[in-house]
Amino acid sequence: MSFGNWKPTVVVQGILWILYGLLLQPEPGTATLPLLMDSVIQALAELEQKAPATEAGHSAAAWLLTAQGSGTHSPLYHFLLEGKSLNTTELDPPSLSPELRGLMGEVARHSVQDGKEYGVVLAPDGSTVAVEPLLAGLWAGLQGHRIVNLSLESTATPPDAGVTFPDLGPTSPGLSDASLDVTSGDVRAVSPNVSTKDTDVGATSPEVRPGSPDVQASSPDTKAKLPTAVDSLLVVTLARGLGLNFLQGPQTWNHSGLGTEGCWDQLSVPRTFMLLDPEASPLTTAFLNGALDGALLGDYLSRTPEPRPPLSHLLSQYYGAGIAGDPGFRSNFRRHNGAALTSAPSLTQQVWGALILLQRLEPAHPHLQGMSQEELAQVATHATKEFTEAFLGCPAIHPRCRWGAAPYQGRPTLLKLPLGFLYVHHTYLPAPPCTNFESCAADMRSMQRFHQQTRGWSDIGYSFVVGSDGYVYEGRGWHWVGAHTLGHNSRGFGVALIGNYTAVLPSEAALRAVRDELPRCAIRAGLLRPDYALLGHRQLVPTECPGDLLFNLLRTWPHFDKNVKPRTARRASSRSKRRPPPTILLSTDLQ
Repeated sequence: MSFGNWKPTVVVQGILWILYGLLLQPEPGTATLPLLMDSVIQALAELEQKAPATEAGHSAAAWLLTAQGSGTHSPLYHFLLEGKSLNTTELDPPSLSPELRGLMGEVARHSVQDGKEYGVVLAPDGSTVAVEPLLAGLWAGLQGHRIVNLSLESTATPPDAGVTFPDLGPTSPGLSDASLDVTSGDVRAVSPNVSTKDTDVGATSPEVRPGSPDVQASSPDTKAKLPTAVDSLLVVTLARGLGLNFLQGPQTWNHSGLGTEGCWDQLSVPRTFMLLDPEASPLTTAFLNGALDGALLGDYLSRTPEPRPPLSHLLSQYYGAGIAGDPGFRSNFRRHNGAALTSAPSLTQQVWGALILLQRLEPAHPHLQGMSQEELAQVATHATKEFTEAFLGCPAIHPRCRWGAAPYQGRPTLLKLPLGFLYVHHTYLPAPPCTNFESCAADMRSMQRFHQQTRGWSDIGYSFVVGSDGYVYEGRGWHWVGAHTLGHNSRGFGVALIGNYTAVLPSEAALRAVRDELPRCAIRAGLLRPDYALLGHRQLVPTECPGDLLFNLLRTWPHFDKNVKPRTARRASSRSKRRPPPTILLSTDLQ
């Protein structure tokens, strides 16, 4: 099937609604295929092969819109995703194989129940992704960033309960024409284009700009200007979820459970995903991953002229080597790219606007009844601040279960937090930087085997390891004493970059994780002191680590402690008799 014959305006929208609403009735746990992003892409490809031979398009979309009408998201989603423009006709969706039908029924709706997360799949980059917000973002992107103008000069004016849109159903009061104005167009003032300028590969996506998370979200301001419009793409992916998660009151703002990770029962054939925090909110890492992916890909689709590529092709690139050959525009770098999509003040307006819209579409919502605009503004401000600081501004960390860590041998020792030092290493071996999840995870397992079986240590020595694939890998983590810097393991975190950096430097993404993201988030969480000192391994132990070129770069970083002079490897003999006591023998030097 050539791209020239592909007509996404009609066919792809029908396919998205088929995937988005297909088989919502099955109970969780009925999928017959592994919960992999590759399986979702396979389902898309199968639909795309069959859809051109049918007149799917808007008729299929209408059929699926009716089929999922009882869903909790339907009023807002139906309205923003142009449900009211569809004719309610009956149509059987294009047939999928029983296995793919079961898969799509499994992942169509995201939820968190009893410590398990449903509606998520494992992506090739090792991340877990919620499918629902991803598909919603793709659909919104195909609409071309529909803007909903909010005419709210008088916040005391109640919604016109006598006016309803056909797609909202008889129990969902709609909005009067005077309250909402839906238009289409370019909304770059609302959602700046994506930045992918974070790798050393040279290629960048079209119309990108460099950016970092705007974490200077202002404190609640009751005089803040009411939002005049919302971007449907940001609302259906990020803003709605952020707003609803923080509606329950200030007690949730500091303990929101935002961005909780989890573990699959197995990585080769994943079926069950258990959250590491059983009390986690629905805004898990997987949900936010899917929301960011939906927002980024939706933004890309809204700016891509016809003929657009089939969605299976687009997702294969995004979860693979990168869209249009750009390795910076792939799922590995979703947080950095997402930070450039919208600023914190702009996202605050979007969250606030989403809550206003919800308040009028769902006036009976238990958490929205009676809330003033000042209260909604306060919720939106705190939600955005938490998201930008605790998620976008932090590195994506793969937990131990994701890279296949062996169990800790013995009993770990707790660190006394917060710590005052960050020690930087390079692994030397493996020498080549790892640029994808498969190779980085293999390097982690190899280092752990060496440290446990050859060195005789309890576990991999480092606290964290940074790959060149856009991810940080959990070693001993934030709470356990490591074996990375002889004599200093209990005083600081040991962070290693995979590779030999004697004559070359790590990727910019890897450097940013060590220089900015890890320490910033550790300080925010009370794990690292704000006045921490950064040291190269060679400043405390006679070694060439972390490599000459990397160490020279460390000298230029803000927290580098230049008062601690490097120790050369030639001095090792003078220290040979000064062995640590047996009780700390396992906290020996790595190199």
